[in-house]
Amino acid sequence: MSISADLAKQLDKAYEDLPLADLLDAPVAALAGVSEGDAEKLAAAFGIKTVRDLGANKHFRLAAALADLDASTR
Repeated sequence: MSISADLAKQLDKAYEDLPLADLLDAPVAALAGVSEGDAEKLAAAFGIKTVRDLGANKHFRLAAALADLDASTR
């Protein structure tokens, strides 16, 4: 099965055309709206250095799941 997604507005320009594996290993600052300063704070507070780290972080996953549950009840 093939899945396609337009991530142009979600990523910094330099990261738009990377394969998924490379994107997951990119620094979190590759995400549009995440500055280098934000990335430093994520690394200091949670040990998050890559997009993969952010997506796999138990705190962020729990928060996202709770938000999804709330949205499904509205």
